[in-house]
Amino acid sequence: MEWLNNQNPILLALFATLGTWALTALGAAMVFFFKEINQRLLNTMLGFAAGVMIAASFWSLLAPAIEMAEKSSNIPAWLVAALGFLGGAVFLYMADKIIPHMHLNSKDGESEGISTKLRRSILLVFSITLHNIPEGLAVGVAFGAAANGFNNITLLSAIAVAMGIGIQNFPEGAAVSIPLRREGLSRTKSFLYGQASGLVEPIAGVLGAALVMYIQPILPYALAFAAGAMIFVVVEELIPEAQSGGHKSTHMATAGCIIGFTVMMILDVALG
Repeated sequence: MEWLNNQNPILLALFATLGTWALTALGAAMVFFFKEINQRLLNTMLGFAAGVMIAASFWSLLAPAIEMAEKSSNIPAWLVAALGFLGGAVFLYMADKIIPHMHLNSKDGESEGISTKLRRSILLVFSITLHNIPEGLAVGVAFGAAANGFNNITLLSAIAVAMGIGIQNFPEGAAVSIPLRREGLSRTKSFLYGQASGLVEPIAGVLGAALVMYIQPILPYALAFAAGAMIFVVVEELIPEAQSGGHKSTHMATAGCIIGFTVMMILDVALG
């Protein structure tokens, strides 16, 4: 652990987000073994991802942002958290309106964002890529905060964020590649597209760590920003997609969300 504390936090953020991308790729590799994915299982996986992101948004991002603002800002802590949180949600809302994408349960012609003639498979990948921007940012900001020496964010808590994001990236990778295979793509193309959805995480992770390292006053805002962006993704996309497929499937999605929340809460509290 002492060795890790002596490393460049931007480099640590890069390695951590490369790890979360690798788990996305590992999940996407499930397409080589399965052509179909049971709707209840898919809903459970999406619910699990939602639960992890909700827990990470509070324990790993929003709560530390409030504590940090109370100690280091002349602005009321609740206002710092609110501005950052709303900023993250607005950022994802604008990205949702601009970047062309299509949800897993969308039908042909139901794409969102600017008008495009891109294939459905590419639009599905863009949708998951939107999910991964705040996830990578959250990991990077957490490592940058730990490097700045704040007592309420340690290197272990940053690692917990990366582990939680990585765990939920595995089923998310499968949730992209297997439906693409069902769309008619080859296994290899489905895998390549599925893993590509996670490549944005190292970029966002490095950017988040660099920002808070060199512009320390924005750190509480950055933490709350990442939380707002993640909650937007959960409410706008993950939960609605997890709730399709009938009443029994929604129960599975709910169970997945609760389990995901519990796993991330244990990771953050135990390691933080």
